[in-house]
Amino acid sequence: MSPLSPQSRLRGGRWPSGIAWLSALLLVLAALLLLVAGPAYRLELLPLSTAFGLLRYGGLLGLGAIAIALLALLVALLCRRKRVIWGTAFTIASTVALLWVPWTYWQRAQSAPPIHDITTDLETPPAFMALAPAREAAPNAVDYPGESFARRQREAYPDIQPRHYPLPLATVRAAAEAAVLDMGWEIADITVDAVDTIEATATTTWFGFKDDVVIRLTQESDGIRVDARSASRLGRGDAGANAQRIRDYFEALERRTG
Repeated sequence: MSPLSPQSRLRGGRWPSGIAWLSALLLVLAALLLLVAGPAYRLELLPLSTAFGLLRYGGLLGLGAIAIALLALLVALLCRRKRVIWGTAFTIASTVALLWVPWTYWQRAQSAPPIHDITTDLETPPAFMALAPAREAAPNAVDYPGESFARRQREAYPDIQPRHYPLPLATVRAAAEAAVLDMGWEIADITVDAVDTIEATATTTWFGFKDDVVIRLTQESDGIRVDARSASRLGRGDAGANAQRIRDYFEALERRTG
């Protein structure tokens, strides 16, 4: 009897490794679509609808990669192919890691109210002045949308409230400006007339969305009241991003004021 070839000695032949390679290919394609969507839109190579379409197809390919990898894992276990088992396990883990960020963002978007303008003062929100022209050129309005947004914010983000600091105005103003820089925002204007305000623009890392922020400092009998407003230029909802931005800003301000 002639000796068996190495391939013939492998249980299942080429099927386990072939299915595993197919799942790995889908993982690579999913990663390319997910990773290129944001930069392509930011560089104005794709419209937003097409970029979101890439995200959707990338997510579907990722789910397909997991499904086929599970099939490959089952076949490899039945055929006792250790290398294929470890390879498919790596593919599954890598795909889960790849999909984790868009999945958590989607989860936040589903639970957040469909509003894009958040403020600590729902009665008299801080107004955009220097950034008004940029916001007028964007889809979302310059002025605060009104009671419908305020009602939804009260229900979803009761913690978004003004902060009070028993410190001199100059001290809080310097800390407020430094906290804006700590956040990495681009300052558009600082007003120190009747009402102290700081206007700035925050740019998201992946898609490069522009969200505008205005910080207002008001002198009161017991110190300085600080109000903040964060509003997206684009999109009906923000997946909770503006509320979280205000929280993060106040944390930075707390560090600066001690």
